[in-house]
Amino acid sequence: MTVMLCVDDKNGTFFNHRRQSKDRILQEHILKLVGPKRLWMSPYSKKQFADTGQIDVMADEEYLEKAGDEDLCFAEGDDLSPYVEKIDRIILFKWNRVYPADTYFTLDISGWTKEETEDFAGNSHEKITKEIYRR
Repeated sequence: MTVMLCVDDKNGTFFNHRRQSKDRILQEHILKLVGPKRLWMSPYSKKQFADTGQIDVMADEEYLEKAGDEDLCFAEGDDLSPYVEKIDRIILFKWNRVYPADTYFTLDISGWTKEETEDFAGNSHEKITKEIYRR
């Protein structure tokens, strides 16, 4: 399973039960990455992809449990540690700034291989960095 998530410079993901930020160009980038595969996420996250009409987003509170080996998951503020054995690839989208945060991405990926790094301009962010890690 591939997990995608957005982090700030301190690996923050959420503040006061809400995402730190979002970006329209990043959403389009994620949809291109998904292609014909399934994209799973929480019902909260689905709200920002509601108007795409391009793919069928699978929204479920238990999305990390239900996602299959070949599926992609967009994770916001969720603890990934119970699912680490299912995850073979992580795609981090870095905001390249610090936001207030009380929820963090905490998985230790120091032993994972960084396969790719790409910077692109977002709509509301001058630079978003995509990093792909594989176990």
